[in-house]
Amino acid sequence: MERARSFGAVAEDYERYRPGYPESLVALVSEVADGPVRRAIEIGAGTGKATRTFAGAGIEVVATDPDAEMLTVLRRECAGLPVTTVRAALEDLDPADHQPFDLLYAAAAWHWTAPETRWDRAAALVRDGGAVAFFGGPFELADDEVAAVEKEMIAAYAPEGRHLPPPSPPDAPMLFPGDEMLADDRLRDVRQWEVRRRFVLAREDYLRHLDTISAIRILPDAGRSALFADLAAGLPEQVEVRADLMLHTARRVSGSASDSQSPHSGSRPPA
Repeated sequence: MERARSFGAVAEDYERYRPGYPESLVALVSEVADGPVRRAIEIGAGTGKATRTFAGAGIEVVATDPDAEMLTVLRRECAGLPVTTVRAALEDLDPADHQPFDLLYAAAAWHWTAPETRWDRAAALVRDGGAVAFFGGPFELADDEVAAVEKEMIAAYAPEGRHLPPPSPPDAPMLFPGDEMLADDRLRDVRQWEVRRRFVLAREDYLRHLDTISAIRILPDAGRSALFADLAAGLPEQVEVRADLMLHTARRVSGSASDSQSPHSGSRPPA
């Protein structure tokens, strides 16, 4: 099973057990653009966790995702909001089919896009002066000892671990995708923010969330069942989770090789 297309089978659990996104993101992202943000396109919208945050603020959102099951849940959960759905991956989208948007964003999905074409596609979909924004982060156990127990158990069934390798080299000037944004002369004022989030979950809810992670979804059924039996026996009844968001934003401009970047890295209070 391809990791990027492994979520549809658990679309309802994805909706129930993955957290949404804070309303403060809308202001952080919107202030990047020149002019108002009225129309946005979302890449890899899933069940609409981030879609609701932006559409709930009155922004018209074209929510795209290649998975039919995920979009079925999104349509239900976004009923009554200014949302249009398109079943497509970024690579399937034809910018000629759309008027340029004020904003392109992705929530925990940009790493699934094709590196060789993603920035050309993004640039073609966003108006001059519009904004791009990418946010997400790992959902991890906050207690180091408990996290070590979990890591050992997962490694017995998924030796590569539960997370994809970081796309950026260790010496990159920013975390992914900020490093790639800095290198693209069509993007200016590239910024990196961190938004702190903490949750306390019942063990069962945490395990149901874990079962929506791609590295777990692609395990054989027998191995996945055995892993969850081990975790149910080895984790406490309640767990504290660290789910900090890393937010990268930039403004789309008419690029040229001679233009200079103005990177900035910072943080905002917890949302």
